[in-house]
Formats: sequence, structure tokens, C-alpha cells
Amino acid sequence: MSLYLDANATEPLRPEAREAVLAALDAGGNPSSVHGAGRVARRRLEAAREAVTARCGRRLGLTEVVFTAGGTEANALAIHGLGHGRRVLVGATEHPAVLAAAPAASRLPVLPDGTFDLDALAAALSGGPPALVCAMAANNETGVLHPLAAIAVLCREHGALLHVDAVQAAGRVALPPGADSLALSGHKLGGPPGAGALLLRPGLDLPALIAGGGQERGRRGGTEPLPAIAGLAAALDAADPAQHPEAGTRLAALRDRIEAGLDEGVVIAGAGAPRLPNTSCILLPRVAAETQVIALDLAGVRVSAGAACSSGKVARSHVLEAMGFGTAAGSGIRISLPWNAAEDAPDRFLAAWAAMRARLA
Repeated sequence: MSLYLDANATEPLRPEAREAVLAALDAGGNPSSVHGAGRVARRRLEAAREAVTARCGRRLGLTEVVFTAGGTEANALAIHGLGHGRRVLVGATEHPAVLAAAPAASRLPVLPDGTFDLDALAAALSGGPPALVCAMAANNETGVLHPLAAIAVLCREHGALLHVDAVQAAGRVALPPGADSLALSGHKLGGPPGAGALLLRPGLDLPALIAGGGQERGRRGGTEPLPAIAGLAAALDAADPAQHPEAGTRLAALRDRIEAGLDEGVVIAGAGAPRLPNTSCILLPRVAAETQVIALDLAGVRVSAGAACSSGKVARSHVLEAMGFGTAAGSGIRISLPWNAAEDAPDRFLAAWAAMRARLA
């Protein structure tokens, strides 16, 4: 049986989400229809919106929820809408979805442990017109958590807006308040793919990125994918760290067992910084990341490279390069434990990894 350790790519579907998806599929109806079936669908849609607000938004002061097709669209909607007329500042280790949505943005450095360089941010905010700052809550490759509370303080002091990509962090760690907008993705929580959400502070002007029939209060056209949205809301509820703190503690213990079992000479990116409980980025110098991923896959262990694949090519990780790893930036693999990881996952991974290293290193 294969060992799945790629939850940061997509989490296994949670049973609560599956049940919600099937119920919405069976009910049918279009939330924009005015007949009985449409009204039932509308109530289901608004119940999902309230669930997202209750579990994530209200505590953060983000009480407006716009459903999207995923995290990429939620990030793009925020950046194109809130960044209009503002300078856009992004962290050097942001997800490609954020970097692609703001190609002309100024990139801010990170410290060697992967966290936001607050001095650089303060300097960038002190000159020029108001800005939109984009800072991910948790890095998708290393799991490093950015100091969002401190970033939010700097943004308020300089009249800047703060957009947070919380795709990896939501459902895994508690999020601090202070953001003006925040992006979620259903399949990163254990929901189905095809649904995301942008949470907003009330009163923000956000023009539609996709025009259409006026859905989502005119902020996102197109019929809402109700089954996927229902699954997102159910997954967010099931993953809520405030309700289930033991889940993160268990995953952190499994991750620590993996890291403790690695041989000398291996580097853990961001090991000195706060990280997601389920994530470890392991660098094996002089062995290409894609070679490691393929070797582990042949052994039945599913992990990811620390770099993005495009047209069959694997480039160095821009995240690890920004952290100062140089040529070793092409040798990092990501272990991301899923919510349902078994207790023997560390032992199984370490056995496969040791065999791989003996052949390749």
C-alpha cells in the first residue's frame, strides 16, 4: 500500500466533506433560481457562507465571503481588486499564484529561516503611495509561518492593506487577526477541488475579476459550484484547530519523528522558525529533487519536489533560493502529512528514504 505524504498539494477528502458534497448533489437546484429548488439551494449556499464566516472569518474581522473556484482565483481577485491604485509588495517566497497575479510587484526579502524580513517591509512601506502587502500565512514548500501579527501592525501604521494567502495555514494553525482579505482553498482542507473563498473586511471596494450574472453580490460571476462549496465549508469545520487542537499536535509529533530519524548532512529548511505541524522540507545536497521524488515514488512513497514542475522540467525552488540555499535549492523535497496519516508513517518513510539515499547520495 502506498504512503501518501503530499497533503500540501491536496488533502485526502474528509468524510464530512464527502457527505456534504453528496447531499448538495442530490438536492440539486441553482442558487440563483427563484423557484422552490432554487430557494433550497440558496439556503444551502448561505449556510456554507455562514459556516466559513463562523469558523474562520468572524474572529478575524473578515465577515464578507466571496466564493471562488479555488485559492488561485481568490488570490487574483484580491490582488487585482484591492491593488488597484496601490503599490503591490509581495514576499519573495510567495506562491506562484500570487507572484503571477502581481508580476510588477516589488518583492521583499525573507530571512534565512524563511520568515518575512520586517525591517525590509517597514522600509518599503515608508516611502511612496499606499500599498497592498501580500503575505502568505504559511509557506507551501517549507511550512514556515510568517509573523502576520507584526506584518499587520506595520501595514496599519503606513495605511497599507494586507492580503493573506491562507491556503496552507487554514485548518492547520490558528490565524491572527489584522488582514484585510484572506484566501482559502477547499481541497487543501480536505474538501473537494473546485471551490475556494476570499474573506474580506467589510467596506472594501472589490470589483469583479470575472463578470457575469451578478452572483456573489456582483463580485464573482458564474453559477456557484454548490457541492464543492458545501464540501469546503464542511472540511473547514472538521479541520478547525480551535475545535481539534489534538490533530496538529499529533501531526507535529509524526513530523518530528521523521526529522529525528534523518542522517547527518541533511538540512531541514526553516527548522528554526515556527512551521506548520505537518510539513518538512528536506534538502539532500547534490541529489536533484526530482530524482528523489521519482525514487521514492517507485518505492510507494508519494512526496513533492520543493520546486514547481512546468512542461516536464523542474527548476530550482524560488523559495529555497530566497532563503539563501544557492545550488542546494534544487535538492529539496517536501513531506506534508495528511490529516489521516497513520502512526507508522514516519517509520515507513524513513525506511524508503534511507534506501534511496544509500543508492543516490
